[in-house]
Amino acid sequence: MNIPFFIRQFISYSLFILSIFVVTACTSNQDRSEIDGKWDFSMTSPFGVVTASVTTIGAGEKLSGSFDLGNGRVWQIENGTIAAQSISFSIDRDGSPMVYEMSAVIDGDVATGVARAMGTEAPWSMTRAD
Repeated sequence: MNIPFFIRQFISYSLFILSIFVVTACTSNQDRSEIDGKWDFSMTSPFGVVTASVTTIGAGEKLSGSFDLGNGRVWQIENGTIAAQSISFSIDRDGSPMVYEMSAVIDGDVATGVARAMGTEAPWSMTRAD
């Protein structure tokens, strides 16, 4: 079967455009860190259960983001680091002398860790919300 020239050109052009879309889609997902996203946070402390909506952003070995505790209370993630599947960061609690030193291991859509502040430790966890 003899395929006309303009049809062969159209097919070649279409395959070229399709390959550009595939390459673009594959590389755009590589820019997103595994830690990026929204998380549901829960920590049991001597003062009760603390919950928050957490937003995290990974950039290489740096971690940033925030804890939204509701009622206008938002705590920024400070001194955040990422090392393989582990994260660590500090939370300055509304400018008080109490600073939480947080660390966790990420396993898929779940993070499990320990918070340290003023000589005490409390377990915490996050589950991916998005």
